[in-house]
Amino acid sequence: MFGWPFLFSVAPFAVFLYLLLFRKKNLLFVSEVTLLIVAVLAVFYWRIIPNLLLISYTKGFFIAFDIFIIIAGAIFFLEVSKKLKIIDNVSYHLESFSKDYRVKVIILAWFLENFLEGTAGFGTPSTVVAPLLIGLGLNPMAAVIVALLGNSASVVFGAAGAPIRIGFSGIESATRVPEIAALINFAGLFVPVFMLFFITAGKKDRKDQILEALPFAIFSGLAFVVPSFLSVSLGQEFPSIIGAAIGTIIIFGAVKLNIFMPKRIRKSGSQSIKPQKTLSPFETFFPYIILIVLLVFGKFFLGTKSVLISYFGINHDFSFFNPGFAFIITGLLLIFWKIKNKPGKIASLAIKDSFIRTIEPFLVIALMSAMVQIMINSGNNFSEIPSSIAILAKNFENSFLPIIAPFVGAFGSFMTGSATVSNIMFGKFLETAASVIGYDAAIILSLGLVGGAAGNMIALADIMTAEAVVGIKNKEREVIKGVFIPCFIYLILISLIGIIII
Repeated sequence: MFGWPFLFSVAPFAVFLYLLLFRKKNLLFVSEVTLLIVAVLAVFYWRIIPNLLLISYTKGFFIAFDIFIIIAGAIFFLEVSKKLKIIDNVSYHLESFSKDYRVKVIILAWFLENFLEGTAGFGTPSTVVAPLLIGLGLNPMAAVIVALLGNSASVVFGAAGAPIRIGFSGIESATRVPEIAALINFAGLFVPVFMLFFITAGKKDRKDQILEALPFAIFSGLAFVVPSFLSVSLGQEFPSIIGAAIGTIIIFGAVKLNIFMPKRIRKSGSQSIKPQKTLSPFETFFPYIILIVLLVFGKFFLGTKSVLISYFGINHDFSFFNPGFAFIITGLLLIFWKIKNKPGKIASLAIKDSFIRTIEPFLVIALMSAMVQIMINSGNNFSEIPSSIAILAKNFENSFLPIIAPFVGAFGSFMTGSATVSNIMFGKFLETAASVIGYDAAIILSLGLVGGAAGNMIALADIMTAEAVVGIKNKEREVIKGVFIPCFIYLILISLIGIIII
């Protein structure tokens, strides 16, 4: 079990961990080194058929190019929204519905973050919301921890479905993952409860504060996960977006009708930052309506159309529908609707900025995708050694796989800061292990995916980015300590659901 094939299969991941966690190298450099090691091992140990190396690199590029459009479009839309102060006004209108700090924290850190994750992803929610939470009276450390807690359940379908669309690209059994993952993701309804327990820590009347707001926290969790589950039939691009949008409407109705609201209003102190209203509710939320309409239109009219690239043994299916185009079109419409002075210049600057910020995630995903493709193709060799993916999967071929899978996904997110990259790294060998022992591979993949979403709470990249925007440094250990127990409970709940449905 632990001979040279196993050691050489594990070695790239060990190097990855060492460079990332102990040497603190950036993810792009670590990805480059890891791919180099995998390629060298494939050539000199597995003796892979030479043309498969080129095919693996090209396939990795094609997979990453799809997500390049999504990320660039999402960042472009986000930058335009910030330029027009749409995000500030969203925060203002969300906050204005209640004076209770517990309610306002959950609205911002749960519903706003879920929507931002669905439309942008890749660490955006916690970096946008953490400063807003400081404005509600939370200290910077608490703001970072609460923001990280909120950037979890919606990651399953984050960035317009990228964790499934890109993360499981080329895995046939992943077609049923969206429906199963949405069901398992009911474990996420307790995230607002985690937030409530954390923000009341240290209060003299903590027990009373928790009990008063507990019905609202649980109702908030349900208000997101239920619409998210019901909307999954539309496609993997929609559950986080529609779940957050409908959930927000439900919560606003509950606040207005005083349903599930705390009987006593609690305030956390003076707000250091108060969002200013510069746009009407229509001007604030209409851009998101346009975005959803374009996504729905693209999904249903273009989603079934694709072009197959087949050249020199390389096969890749390009879909005509890419969510990134919906983000770009919406952003351009906003610019030419709201900006009268040199809209073309504003558009070009936003496009340039989004392109620059997308290069590194694109390269990381291209490198990691190529690595996985080489590991898959390494079985086609002159050495007659099984592929490294098959060797790794062998060690997961046991009845504990439903329990292990969520923790594998969480570990991937912790390392890479992305559930998408985690799925790229571990999706194939989870599928292989499930198939060999007779488990439903779609369920195991779904458990890994939802586990990756839970693990996003402790993602190192997201922690460091959130720390930077609130002005604290080198507090990663304290932040992880604050989110570890909620993350662990979340993972246990996912495993229990997995055991039930397997």
